[in-house]
Amino acid sequence: MAKNLVLWLIIAAVLLMVFQNFTPTTSGQQVNYSQFVEMVQDGQVTRVTIDGLEIQGTRGDGSQFQTVRPQVADNKLMDDLLANNVEVIGKEPERQSLWTQLLVAAFPILIIIALFVFFMRQMQGGGGGKGPMSFGKSKAKLMSEDQIKTTFGDVAGVDEAKEDVKELVDFLRDPSKFQRLGGSIPKGVLMVGQPGTGKTLLAKAIAGEAKVPFFSISGSDFVEMFVGVGASRVRDMFEQAKKQSPCIIFIDEIDAVGGRRGNGMGGGHDEREQTLNALLVEMDGFEGNEGVIVIAATNRPDVLDPALLRPGRFDRQVVVGLPDIIGREQILKVHMKKVPLDDGVEPQLIARGTPGFSGADLANLVNEAALFAARRNQRLVSMEEFELAKDKIMMGAERKSMVMSEKEKQNTAYHESGHAIVGRLMPEHDPVYKVSIIPRGRALGVTMFLPEEDRYSHSKRFLISSICSLFGGRIAEELTLGFDGVTTGASNDIERATSLARNMVTKWGLSEKLGPLQYDNDDQGGYPGMPSAPSHSPGTAQRIDEEVREIIDSCYEKAKQILIDNRDKLDLMAEALMKYETIDRHQIDDIMEGRVPRPPKGWGDSGPTGGVTSDEPEQEAAPRGSDDGRRPDIGRPAGEH
Repeated sequence: MAKNLVLWLIIAAVLLMVFQNFTPTTSGQQVNYSQFVEMVQDGQVTRVTIDGLEIQGTRGDGSQFQTVRPQVADNKLMDDLLANNVEVIGKEPERQSLWTQLLVAAFPILIIIALFVFFMRQMQGGGGGKGPMSFGKSKAKLMSEDQIKTTFGDVAGVDEAKEDVKELVDFLRDPSKFQRLGGSIPKGVLMVGQPGTGKTLLAKAIAGEAKVPFFSISGSDFVEMFVGVGASRVRDMFEQAKKQSPCIIFIDEIDAVGGRRGNGMGGGHDEREQTLNALLVEMDGFEGNEGVIVIAATNRPDVLDPALLRPGRFDRQVVVGLPDIIGREQILKVHMKKVPLDDGVEPQLIARGTPGFSGADLANLVNEAALFAARRNQRLVSMEEFELAKDKIMMGAERKSMVMSEKEKQNTAYHESGHAIVGRLMPEHDPVYKVSIIPRGRALGVTMFLPEEDRYSHSKRFLISSICSLFGGRIAEELTLGFDGVTTGASNDIERATSLARNMVTKWGLSEKLGPLQYDNDDQGGYPGMPSAPSHSPGTAQRIDEEVREIIDSCYEKAKQILIDNRDKLDLMAEALMKYETIDRHQIDDIMEGRVPRPPKGWGDSGPTGGVTSDEPEQEAAPRGSDDGRRPDIGRPAGEH
């Protein structure tokens, strides 16, 4: 406001000066002063107007002229004018008003003040926190209690997490209920969960239910290149929060600033550690922050500093896990409210077919189904669109524009058939859901196994079966093309099978020879990027390699024997894939019972579609049962070519 006022004052002063200096002049002939005097003495001039040194005159014929008197005294001029009967008119000098004079006099000062205000606003960030002097200001975005419309009704599939945080709402609504019994409001809540499980949504629901202000910021917003800036932002954020108390501060991805101290190259003086120290003091230091609850979210709790996790700072940890089948159904119903559904859509059936999906995955599934329906110019989203969307998310988008040669197509058909048959016949293996040789993403074909129920741990029998099914594709190529004809399509199968076998020996204690010991040390050394010291002797390493090799060889022979015994079914399934390109579990059942598979639904209308070849190796999801800190990709493609 002040900046705009100064700007208008400057504009007004400039206009006044322009109008002041602008004086209308009468056009006429320009004569020199000597000619003017001669004209007056000859009686040719009838009237003159004298304005200082400027003289404007009129001749007897009515023509006008103008001249300028030299800056010397001419005492005879007036006598000559009067003697020759010339009408003399004097022009009164203009008088400026007091305000005009003040504005003109203050014009340079106004310019200086305007420049000063402009640079001060730039240094302070112009109110937006973007200036060079706004480094120490908090970047947290404030949402008032009226702006937050999210409630617990909008959060589905995480019932246990909601129960853990509902107590916070009671604290914020009526703190005296707990204080009279000696209880105090929690200082902080750490939400731990995999990406897409709804941690941020749950934090907003807490603020929406409690009707309190909500500060939102990311952990990366604290850290800058200058040491001390992040700590200043932390202090400024808590100062703002105290003014809005009771309120909630939500820090997303807190691992960006809350990592363990002492691991950096800069010792204890680097920017991140100074920011963490300020956060620790603000959460639980000498000065209390009553009424300010800090909610943080991360998917990497293992890297956080222990001082940050102790009671008094983050008093409780809420695990926001992947939803089970009931939770997935609830989440689907929430997102399905936004799209028009056909009467045949069954959320429970979709939930059963999407194990391992997070809330974000399910939201994407509903959106993809709506996009499929829009492309088909349909008014309602049917079950068929949800199946197409599920296949696209799990297996990748179809590349129908590519044309696969018959030889490559047949090789891919045998490869995927090998995965499907071995997986079908191995004990405790997930049922085969779909087999396709239509290129999707970077894969030339895919075999999908879909579990009948959610799994949270895996037996040794299941892992052995998974390794056998992974080798099914390569063995099928070997049986049909010979060893010299085996392609590079099984590279990812080999990688995944080797990883499973090594984890069985070194991590999960599933080796009878080496016993239930951990031989694989995942901890890093003193600095990031440095390899960890070996946790076993060279002799043990050799025994580990021998045990891994023994597991792989055993699984390879089992899978090979299965395909040799079921060679007729392998040929029949490959023929079906060559004809239909995609077969589902019903057709697989027909093949495994020795019957010719039924045509797929809608085959008579659409007919076969083409595929294409590529030299890229097969791309597959992480192995189910992998213990790498991520969710097991249950329901993801289990075999691709």
